[in-house]
Amino acid sequence: MLNDFRLRVTPSLKRATSLPLALTFAAALGGCASTAVTTEPQPEDPWEGFNRKVFAFNDVLDRYALRPVAQGYHTITPDPVEDSVGNFFSNLGEVRTVLNSLLQGKGENASRATSRLLINTTAGVGGLFDVATRMDIQQQEEDFGQTLAAWGWTDSRYLVLPLLGPSTLRDTTGLPANMAAYPLTYVDDDATRIPLRVLQLIDGRAGFLDQEDLIQGDRYRFLRDAYLQSRAFKINDGELGDDPFASDNFEFDDADFSDENAAD
Repeated sequence: MLNDFRLRVTPSLKRATSLPLALTFAAALGGCASTAVTTEPQPEDPWEGFNRKVFAFNDVLDRYALRPVAQGYHTITPDPVEDSVGNFFSNLGEVRTVLNSLLQGKGENASRATSRLLINTTAGVGGLFDVATRMDIQQQEEDFGQTLAAWGWTDSRYLVLPLLGPSTLRDTTGLPANMAAYPLTYVDDDATRIPLRVLQLIDGRAGFLDQEDLIQGDRYRFLRDAYLQSRAFKINDGELGDDPFASDNFEFDDADFSDENAAD
């Protein structure tokens, strides 16, 4: 049942979810029990023609540039090092989660994210090690797109951005605030900031190389539906809705099991 569904977020998936490229379907795999690829036009994607052209551009860029680099990085980098790199960038994102949790009135999650930031920055050696998760202080990311949804902008049109990949009008509106809330933005030294950004991009792309085989059918629609379901899952804080089969409050009487009903 959906309510019983749980997915263990591996370090590779954790890295992938921080990368907003055209192939970032891995985020959805961490938030949805299943993803149905539909063939009918979707009302949330009225600009599908434009979006497909941008998607094709991003896909070519990924196929001939980013993906080969990510494969090389994944091949030569030991898994513990890859995990530490992903942990470092994820730890920086806790600042954004704290701010957005406060804006949404989620004091408990703001406290949890603050604890994660302090623990991983200190005991985790600058965020290289996710000590907080080992202490069962789980991560629940929040961004400004989710904050806008919490403030009432629940439905938004799907939009594919050049280089950045899948988004919505709501999430795109939140991008400047997301950048402003990310500590790496304030590193003045280009010789430090640019290599870190490149490393973040490559490491994030490498994080879902193993998940690409899960794409089925129309790549554009698969990734679109996966992204939209992932965002809905995060906005609703993981709520999948009521599962009638998960309830124990069924009431039956003898008539339900009569031969007459069985014949029906």
